[in-house]
Amino acid sequence: MKYGDEIAMLWVEGPLSYVEQLCIQSFIDVGHEVTLFHYGKVTNVPAGVTLRHGGEILDRDTFISHNRTGSMALFSDVFRYHLLSRLDRTIWADTDAYCLRPFTTSTGHFFGFESEHHINGGVLGLPKDSPALAGLLAMTEDEYGIPFWYSDATRAKLQARADAGQPAHVSDMPWGVWGPHAVTAWLRRTGEDRHAFPREVLYPVPFEKRRQLVNTRHGDKVARFLTDKTLSIHLYGRRIREFLASRPGGLPDEGGLIDRLLKKHGIDPRAAPIPVRPKAEVESG
Repeated sequence: MKYGDEIAMLWVEGPLSYVEQLCIQSFIDVGHEVTLFHYGKVTNVPAGVTLRHGGEILDRDTFISHNRTGSMALFSDVFRYHLLSRLDRTIWADTDAYCLRPFTTSTGHFFGFESEHHINGGVLGLPKDSPALAGLLAMTEDEYGIPFWYSDATRAKLQARADAGQPAHVSDMPWGVWGPHAVTAWLRRTGEDRHAFPREVLYPVPFEKRRQLVNTRHGDKVARFLTDKTLSIHLYGRRIREFLASRPGGLPDEGGLIDRLLKKHGIDPRAAPIPVRPKAEVESG
């Protein structure tokens, strides 16, 4: 078995929308085995997916104690690090990663830049003996730790809070502190960033152009971001679902990239809909 034969994902609970179905199915259709970890009941799961309870990897109740905000982002970050430390030859993929071509790696390292300066962990492969992985696991043991990559001024302010008996909890820190920011910092510290793919491989469509995945108002402009090296397309899960939910029927434009991919993989978006937000909520949001 090669690195990447197994793809692991997490969906804590609830129904999958057609966006997640599409991404999961894309891995199956290029030949990957997909395991979807979960904690509560999950519906609309594509055929061929192996379901496993997330408690095999990480105790959710222990992690979300101490008055956590309820967001699953931090939990998902920590879950993937523990998963990679326990499972052999597995690559992690978020449920908003669409697979164009099979994921393979001879070293176990599989990740890429999402911007000029940041490596994203939405698709992440690290060998069990990775120094960066060890650092990420150790870091996430301390919910009040001060990130080493912060500026001296910021670290000094956080240390002053801690010295005053009011340390900053990780949930109060900027988004991505245990996610892309930590992944980037640790990979750079250990030198493993040398394995990072350029943006075109895993994150070809920039965040600010994400709506072009859905609409065709200005024609198909997504193709210009894709190359023969592109292995995956990040669909920006929560953000793209919010945009889709604001549209008629919660559907993408006919002929847009997501519409074409749904048809390619035989997925009916009406069978696993994205809840449509009330007009008043859309206008005020």
